[in-house]
Amino acid sequence: MKYVVSGYIGFDNFGDEAIAHVLSQKLKSKGAEKITLISSNPEKTSDIHGVSSCGMLKFLPSILESDVLISGGGSLLQDVTSFKSLLYYLVVIYSALIFGKKVEIFAQGIGPIKSKLGQLLTKFALKRASKITVRDNKSQELLKNWGIGSELVKDPVFELELSQKNSKGKVGVQLRSYKGVNDLFLKKLADEVCKHFSDKHIVILPLQKSIDEEVCEKFARILKEKGANNISVNKGISLTEIIDTISDLEYLIAMRFHANVIGIKAGVKTLAINYDPKVEKLAQEYNLPLINLVDEDFSEQFGKLDSPI
Repeated sequence: MKYVVSGYIGFDNFGDEAIAHVLSQKLKSKGAEKITLISSNPEKTSDIHGVSSCGMLKFLPSILESDVLISGGGSLLQDVTSFKSLLYYLVVIYSALIFGKKVEIFAQGIGPIKSKLGQLLTKFALKRASKITVRDNKSQELLKNWGIGSELVKDPVFELELSQKNSKGKVGVQLRSYKGVNDLFLKKLADEVCKHFSDKHIVILPLQKSIDEEVCEKFARILKEKGANNISVNKGISLTEIIDTISDLEYLIAMRFHANVIGIKAGVKTLAINYDPKVEKLAQEYNLPLINLVDEDFSEQFGKLDSPI
């Protein structure tokens, strides 16, 4: 079988690249004849994942020679980011359907879709998919209301096989730009990191350059102003290097969903920062201490890092 994969690939977003990696490995293990990832950076994507790749606006030839289109994971089918984004991923799906290819929706979070046209187009496409798996109850409930069946699965990154190294003396901090991640928040966070981990190496992890790097560098400067000196900002590291770095931590304080997933999988003592409902839900499911961006005091949550789960 020949597969084409549509997703948020090639944008140097750690979570989406990790999903693409898991899916590529899964298809290889099934004996796929050919795997083509649709990417904004085809050459880099092929190097990273060891499969074929095509540009985001040059997917039609790959679909024509394929048997199956897989759309996912992540949150592709939503119009909160933009209606254009939703329309793009639907155009890919409709192209496969028009040419008689099987369509599988893989581990997606569906919605929110606010526009009536977006809902209509999405519903029509998904009713013609041969298989749908979703990563959360809310997505499954939405599809159920549309009269569409689906299977609830864990996020694909949970399928990664990780070694639990957990070197003593390393603390990871993973931040991204977001409303509420302001100077006051960063200073409060730095106070707690310095108070609890003054004797440890602090590893700061931007996982998407365009969104994470600036705030991570600012946090490093704030830590230095508060007296911390054993600090590194790990910029420009590869997918496998990010996974290995997180796996090697003793502690992790993280915003991004997939950073927290890797921490959980690797047995790292993890504290989540709640900027998105999916992070809050993950923290509840795995009994992680959780910081809210508007909290006045983080000390109680930091104190839970060494508590038995």
